[in-house]
Amino acid sequence: MSEKRGRLAAYWERRQERLDEIERKRALRLPTWRTRKRRRTLSVLVLLGDLVLIAGAAFFRTGHEPVFFLGWFGGCVLAGGAHYLLRILTGKMSGGFSLRLDEREREWRHRATFIGYQVLVALMMIAVLYSLIVADTEDGGARGAMMACALLVTGTTLAGVLLGWSLPDDDPEDFEGVTPA
Repeated sequence: MSEKRGRLAAYWERRQERLDEIERKRALRLPTWRTRKRRRTLSVLVLLGDLVLIAGAAFFRTGHEPVFFLGWFGGCVLAGGAHYLLRILTGKMSGGFSLRLDEREREWRHRATFIGYQVLVALMMIAVLYSLIVADTEDGGARGAMMACALLVTGTTLAGVLLGWSLPDDDPEDFEGVTPA
């Protein structure tokens, strides 16, 4: 049993070292963008993309698929691209293990995740109600599914948006003497 624990501990250490190396590389990306203003701009872009997805789901009708999918694809690109950049800029706060965060960062992330979870639950309730309302209409099933997808994407991006909006500027001293690989 202790041999198995030793192997597991060694595996965990290698995994942590690999994640730390990935985080160090990611932390060097976009150093001039690491300001509150840039993160807030990206947060707004994520929310705009989410709203485009929700609007597309609300106005979905068969027979208008090309227009719908252009808008839906545009919302996906806008929200997805901005969220990807936002995750880079928030770094380990949005994607790391809690053990790698200090107490302040851990509290910030837990708060944002908790709020995001509560909003996600509310959005899923809205999706269920919307699906019940449109169930008897033409394309009711597809419209309900599209709305559920749009609200799910919105709910899952919310924690990153909250972190991007509320985090202070990074300390410039953290990047002194560091050169990108």
